[in-house]
Amino acid sequence: MTHPTAYLLALLLAFTAVGAQAQGQAAAPAPGPAQASGQGSSPAEQPSTQVTSDTLHYDDANRRSIFTGNVVATRGSLTILADQLVVNEDKDGNQFGTATANKGKVVTITEDRPETYEHIEGTGLRGEYDGKKQQFDLIGHAVVIRYVCGKPYDTIRGERIRYFQKSDVYEAQGGPGSAGPDGRVRSLAEPRAKIQAAMQACAAQHGKPAEKKSPNGAKK
Repeated sequence: MTHPTAYLLALLLAFTAVGAQAQGQAAAPAPGPAQASGQGSSPAEQPSTQVTSDTLHYDDANRRSIFTGNVVATRGSLTILADQLVVNEDKDGNQFGTATANKGKVVTITEDRPETYEHIEGTGLRGEYDGKKQQFDLIGHAVVIRYVCGKPYDTIRGERIRYFQKSDVYEAQGGPGSAGPDGRVRSLAEPRAKIQAAMQACAAQHGKPAEKKSPNGAKK
């Protein structure tokens, strides 16, 4: 099944696709020759990327970048907050990344959609991205929440939330580390008409109409 928050997860660790900057340091070289692999657009069409961190270790021979300490990665309207971000690239240019948080903290992914007054936020103890399969997982107390005009509407909770980029499908699994009660998956989805009404009400407050969406979440 599909969900309006799903494509946020697919893009999480594409942050290193254009380049990276470590806080207080010179820019690191791009981590491989196939930065735009699987993205469906040329490098010139992709948004700029910046990663700030306390430290950066870039290993060109092994095609690995390790950002550590107060990691903030931004790419267009997307932001990821983590304590460590590790990205590896294989010989074909496929990227495999892991974002982790220190004990007592979580990895956070956010996206702002000002045209529809939405804010998407996903959290988990760990995030993993498989560029070859175009698959992303939030693992451990995973939660994805969609806000409209600052109020929460759609929510998914589980131990693992997985998103498949090619098919625009997501899966949620329960378990001992689930953010849902009793280790089960918990989801809450408001009627689309209610969400659209919230967007229009917010638009009226700002004096600008919100863009409408089709049933599959695409903007009209």
